[in-house]
Amino acid sequence: MKVSKQGLEVIKKHEGFRSKPYLCPAGVPTVGYGNTYYPDGSKVKMTDKPLSKDVADVLLRLVVEDFEDCVNKYVQSNINQNQFDALVSFAYNLGCGNLKKSTLLKKVNANPCDITISNEFAKWDKSGGKRLRGLTLRRHDEAILYFTDI
Repeated sequence: MKVSKQGLEVIKKHEGFRSKPYLCPAGVPTVGYGNTYYPDGSKVKMTDKPLSKDVADVLLRLVVEDFEDCVNKYVQSNINQNQFDALVSFAYNLGCGNLKKSTLLKKVNANPCDITISNEFAKWDKSGGKRLRGLTLRRHDEAILYFTDI
């Protein structure tokens, strides 16, 4: 599967656009729509040149392919487009390794319609041990999207 336009919009909404590199709450250099690396695998540096929105859109689309791949690899159950989009947003924000080891993924693979999956999204709302409102809102939106059209 590939992320839909709606899925990309969820990512864009919660990442926000920043043309100049900045440090995210976890202290990682980030640019565009939450990109921490470029399609060639090189990491974003604080000294990198600013990006236009058009370039950031292209960068997002290229980098999100890695997260589509990991969701396609790790999800063993049949899921719909909204479920896929929510999981790609989750992986994009937290990384494929966190998706792979999560109880969220275990529950999705056991029964993708299990209502307790919402609780699993909600558990991932901290950075550096601190609950962040932005992450709480993102996990809420991902859970709503996940359960849309089930």
